[in-house]
Amino acid sequence: MIPLPPSIIETRVTLNGSPTRVLRRDVPGAPLVLFLHGFPEHSYAWVPVMQAMPPGLSCLAFDQRGFGVSHNPEPDLSGFALRPLVDDVADVIEASGHSHAHIVGHDWGAAVAYGMGFMRPDLTRTLTVMNGVHPIPFLRALAAGGAQSRASQYIPWLRSEGVEDILRANEFAKLRALFAAHMDMSWLTGAVAELYLREWARPRALEGMLSWYRASPLPVAKPGEPIPNAELPQLDAEALRIRMPHLLLWGENDTALLPEAHEGLGDLCEDLRIDVLPGVDHWLHHQAPDTVAERIGRFLAAAGS
Repeated sequence: MIPLPPSIIETRVTLNGSPTRVLRRDVPGAPLVLFLHGFPEHSYAWVPVMQAMPPGLSCLAFDQRGFGVSHNPEPDLSGFALRPLVDDVADVIEASGHSHAHIVGHDWGAAVAYGMGFMRPDLTRTLTVMNGVHPIPFLRALAAGGAQSRASQYIPWLRSEGVEDILRANEFAKLRALFAAHMDMSWLTGAVAELYLREWARPRALEGMLSWYRASPLPVAKPGEPIPNAELPQLDAEALRIRMPHLLLWGENDTALLPEAHEGLGDLCEDLRIDVLPGVDHWLHHQAPDTVAERIGRFLAAAGS
């Protein structure tokens, strides 16, 4: 296991009757920043950013359901719908003793972060999304049959039956290749790589992680074959409006999520700031944790955290 810095402790909270791993940096009386990881990660992905966050903030990350040490309702895909995922975050905030939090989400964690903005604005002081997408512009891009549709062809494959065995083979070789996806993975070496391999090898871990893709209602068009609007899920823009201060932190070299996936986001937000980081990609929190922490801290200060 990667050693934690003295300021961060690992503990457990019970969610849905299951012990769930939580990492905490507690600062008495300080606002809480809650970090939500994506695929195929876990709470430890946030340690470098948590360590670099400004000192006047408490920080918390936990293993979301199906990942790491957590509740894993697979094969019941209803357990991976947005509402129960948001309920997990609400329960973690309550267990932490805070009345609300600044929510930070990456990748699939960004989907839950947006869910907090839609469903639990009472608990969401600010919203920071890192290389993640709001469902309305993402659906539009996925359905268009263009560049984002081409970049997302891995999604239907991950939804297919039996793909877990392919990803597990040869010490997760295919999963590691998918994780890289033409991006800088120099951070995934040594003890960090050993940690990821150990997490992926937990019983039913891949089944749980892939359930997030299988539970998602968003269709992916084949390249050059756009999906007609009449065949798409109908999303209510007003119900999915973000009313709290919102930062989109974007690694410009991402090859999995492209800028078209967040086009029009400003029309869905009341207070949006977009901060593009050069020289990093989808894994910006690993590649530039100090910069990520500094930008989040700057945003929270401007928002009056």
